[in-house]
Amino acid sequence: MSYPVLLTIHLFAALFFIGVVFFEVLMLEPLRPQLPPEAMRQLESAVGARARKIMPWVMLSLYGAGIAMAWLAYASVLADPLQHRFGLLLWIKIALATSVMGHFLTAMALQRRGRLRSRNSRIIHYSVFAHMIGIVLIAKWMFHLN
Repeated sequence: MSYPVLLTIHLFAALFFIGVVFFEVLMLEPLRPQLPPEAMRQLESAVGARARKIMPWVMLSLYGAGIAMAWLAYASVLADPLQHRFGLLLWIKIALATSVMGHFLTAMALQRRGRLRSRNSRIIHYSVFAHMIGIVLIAKWMFHLN
């Protein structure tokens, strides 16, 4: 697959993933005090059920395209990241993305065991939100600070 196609897949998957995280953190969380607890549980359940159907495919596209782009275009830079600011920023971006995947897998494991409570979910969402802000900033800095 060509780099432009991989980049397009990666960007659209990132937009979708970041959009979902932003929606959950900036739209749903502020509604919590305004809704009865049962209504909030139903809303979280409905959003969670939909996310469990879509997000694995989004994550597969996002990470698959990202890994392929790194392999095709940036293997030499990643081999010695301290030689270039771009390489160092790319390594930091990859580390943050790896952490996001860890959060995602943790949330899925907790959900399967019936232990993903509202508090755990909120902590994971806020952490992923912070990671995503970092990834987006680094993605821009990689090409402008070089």
